[in-house]
Amino acid sequence: MEHSNKTAREIWTDIKANPNRARFGFGDKAALINIDFQKAYTKVDEFKTAYETNPNQIQYVNQLSAAFRKLNWPVVFTYVAYAESGEDAGVWGTRTNTPDSLQNIKHGSRRAEFDDRLGVDRGRDIIYCKRMPSVFFETPLQSLLIWHKVDTIIVTGGSTSGCVRATVVDSLSHGYRTIVPEECVADKHESYHFANLTDMMLKYADVMDVADVLKWLSSVPQQK
Repeated sequence: MEHSNKTAREIWTDIKANPNRARFGFGDKAALINIDFQKAYTKVDEFKTAYETNPNQIQYVNQLSAAFRKLNWPVVFTYVAYAESGEDAGVWGTRTNTPDSLQNIKHGSRRAEFDDRLGVDRGRDIIYCKRMPSVFFETPLQSLLIWHKVDTIIVTGGSTSGCVRATVVDSLSHGYRTIVPEECVADKHESYHFANLTDMMLKYADVMDVADVLKWLSSVPQQK
């Protein structure tokens, strides 16, 4: 094992600066997966479970979502919520039982609501309630992607070290080119955030500036 005195941020900066790093690249058609932009995780002034990395994260996600809709490509939003009993959280909901605990994000609660800044088109976008970290787990996502003949997935949301990473690993495992716009993911602590950006870049995904993703989307001919 290699040892280093560098911080996770410094290691990420080195990895990102490498001009020769290999990429998976974009394919022919993409889906946008926006993970858990709900108040439990975005309202840092209200909930202990919330976090913010880039203050413009939601603004960028709204721009990506608009670009995808213009192309008639799938836009997916997820949120986490559980039954009153919390039993559908399974073993994941057994470690603690406080008002901040995962299984206590109840259906219809403020913690389950999307952030008010988020631009969700409820008549157009796909909304999934997920109970586990990966968006692929026990949701209809794979069927949606097959129907739309998608070969590329762009992942935003949080947390970088949790649901984003789990979705990215499953995305690669299902055979999709996977893109993570750096400014569009967030985590509780910079160590977790940058360590997982590094790991995803080296193994599972292309981590890119959101400006480059938007530039690619603008170059795609509009589809009917």
